[in-house]
Amino acid sequence: MAGGGSAIRGSRIGAGPMGEAERGEAAPRQNITYFCSRDHQTLIAFAIEAVVPESWDCPRCGLPASMDSDNPPPALKNEPYKTHLAYVKERRSDAEAKDILNEALSTLRQRRKSGDLIF
Repeated sequence: MAGGGSAIRGSRIGAGPMGEAERGEAAPRQNITYFCSRDHQTLIAFAIEAVVPESWDCPRCGLPASMDSDNPPPALKNEPYKTHLAYVKERRSDAEAKDILNEALSTLRQRRKSGDLIF
C-alpha cells in the first residue's frame, strides 16, 4: 500500500525556513550581462571581488558570448575531421611524396627479388 505524502517529511518539529540569520549574510554581488552572436542575453552574478571573465559560453546555444552587445564574438568554425592523409599532405609537397613513394617501391622490389618479403 502506497504511503501518503507529507509536507514535513525529513523535518523536525519547530524547524522554520532557512533564513539569512541561519545562513549568514550573502556576499555583495555584481550582475554582468553577456551577449552571443544569436542575440541571446545571459545575466551572470559574480562576487564583487571576483575577476569577471571577458567571455562566457551562452547557456542557450553554446556559442561564445562577451559583454559587448554591439560586437559579440563570432561563432567558432567547426573544422571537419582530418584524415591521416590530409595531415601528411599539409607536411609534404607532391614532389616529396613522389620521391618517398619511389624509394618505398624500390625497397619493396629489392626485397621481392631477394625473397625477403614477409606476409
